[in-house]
Amino acid sequence: MRQIARTARTRRRGTATAALVAAAAVTASLMAGCTSGDRPDDGRGQTHSRSQEPDQRESEGHDPMSAGSALAVKIDNVRAARPQTGLEAADIVYAEQVEGGLSRLMAVYATQLPKAVGPVRSARESDLELLRQFQEPTLAFSGAQGKLLPLIDKAPLNAESPSSAASGAYYRGVGKVAPHNLYLRPQRLLDAVPGAAALTTGFRYGAAPEGGTPAKSRTVRFPSARFTFTWSADRHGWLVSMDGTPTLATDGKRLAAPTVVVQYVKVRESRFHDVLGNNSPYTQTVGSGRAQVLRDGRVFEVEWRRGTAADGTDFTTADGTPVNFAKGQVWVVFATA
Repeated sequence: MRQIARTARTRRRGTATAALVAAAAVTASLMAGCTSGDRPDDGRGQTHSRSQEPDQRESEGHDPMSAGSALAVKIDNVRAARPQTGLEAADIVYAEQVEGGLSRLMAVYATQLPKAVGPVRSARESDLELLRQFQEPTLAFSGAQGKLLPLIDKAPLNAESPSSAASGAYYRGVGKVAPHNLYLRPQRLLDAVPGAAALTTGFRYGAAPEGGTPAKSRTVRFPSARFTFTWSADRHGWLVSMDGTPTLATDGKRLAAPTVVVQYVKVRESRFHDVLGNNSPYTQTVGSGRAQVLRDGRVFEVEWRRGTAADGTDFTTADGTPVNFAKGQVWVVFATA
């Protein structure tokens, strides 16, 4: 099965780190502007390479009864990258802080796979902790800081960058300039839609809790970015705006999330810096703290807890009652506690 073969190849990647320089030389002409193009933004110019047998994705079958693993894609979120492609199909969209107080997204796909997703950008150290809650997820990313690559090699996930993915999985789009025009065809990485069982986040869905405060909108600010969610009874969701601009799908339709979570977490310095020397923030998602759950036009004050990186996150009221989310897409914005 492709998933088994891909997992085996991932385990072997820990031995391939020494081949990165040689692989980069081979692929330099093809990847010009693909990962090296990240440098003006964040300096993440290096991608994965791996030692492996010939790719078996096209020849091996898939057991439809087997549980799939989620696909997580790192997505650019500067103005030049918008409108993004495929965000509307994500089950979960995480918003995290990166260098310079800017924001980046991680979209998680399990119940449907769009034809394309992007623009795809680079990974961060805190992504590895966040993704531990999923069972062997596939991480699609454009590259990473050189010293971070060994940690990605060791992480329990299937890392797929342009230099390691199947031919044709990544492509350059038109209408945007590099590095904001790298896109992914998810079907080239996964055999089938993983299914809702792959969403091992601890999230619960169902009837809204009692109480809450009526709200028309909620804004979350990063040092150099902001997210605003405005309730729409017609869409039965929170209309998404980023940096004061409505967030649209490529078909022009406004994104609306039935549930938004503002999760207050510790954001500290990581061990890594960008090419300009700016420290990469580390968003700590293991621990506990307060959060706000937005659904049905109301804001609910809740508490969150995630015991270990392998656990999902529990959201409860003050008396410990689990809090249900509305059915549909969930946005989680990691705000600084």
